[in-house]
Amino acid sequence: MTPLMKPSRCESFQWLLAAFGAICLLGACSSDEDSDAGTFIGDEAIFIERPAAELYNHAMDMLVEGDIEAAVESFDEVERQHPYSVWATKAQLMAGYSFYLRNSYDEAVPALDRFIQLHPGNPDTPYAYYLRALCYYEQISDVSRDQKMTEEAGEALQTLIHRFPNSKYSRDARLKLEFTHNHLAGKEMSIGRYYLKRDNHLAAIKRFRTVVEEYQNTQQVAEALHRLTEAYIALGLIDEARKTAALLGYNFPGSPWYQDSYDLFTKRKLQPLVAATPTPAASNP
Repeated sequence: MTPLMKPSRCESFQWLLAAFGAICLLGACSSDEDSDAGTFIGDEAIFIERPAAELYNHAMDMLVEGDIEAAVESFDEVERQHPYSVWATKAQLMAGYSFYLRNSYDEAVPALDRFIQLHPGNPDTPYAYYLRALCYYEQISDVSRDQKMTEEAGEALQTLIHRFPNSKYSRDARLKLEFTHNHLAGKEMSIGRYYLKRDNHLAAIKRFRTVVEEYQNTQQVAEALHRLTEAYIALGLIDEARKTAALLGYNFPGSPWYQDSYDLFTKRKLQPLVAATPTPAASNP
């Protein structure tokens, strides 16, 4: 059993949910597990016999109808009445999914953490890791704002990939991890540009070097190398500027950022670093 994606992000949501419900109904018909269990309502202490499968299917019905609050309560009731049943395990994950579905990420993450801790070997544990990562990923904000959620998303996605490299969620996790790295690199670039415009070259260099060293596979690297060249020239560190521009030209020969760096040297009548040509081998006498 694997829970479903948010309706707005998966066109097959209704079909999958209907199929999932059908499986649960079959389980209800075939199982009388814990049929003597009941529940208490309010302060009246009214006891009603509710089999685990029946409670679980009721929760799924509430989820299909969009009553997330009632669904969460019903999933919790499954675990309360039948804590050692297979339905309780399923309900724990679905409770976390229900919180995620209504964007209650602060409630979803602890619920998913609990499922992961209690059931590390469960077949649905990779999905729990994936869902947990999505809780952070979907809170990523613009690069002009704090990137704490981006960092959390990156760590959660990396954990999923490391623990379950061959799971069906790993490919999407890798794509999302690439986005988080680009986003974090974009944040560093934004701050670096801010310092560069205000002639705070040392602070700018620190930011651009972070992009080059920590986010080498992102789209921001070419510009970061150009900005480093610009900052080094402004500080009079011509040798460092030449080395950086050469690195830019070697890795991104067709990039407009390389042309911009070359133009910086031309405007200041400086000689860019030119790669040495191989020395011909001496002929035998």
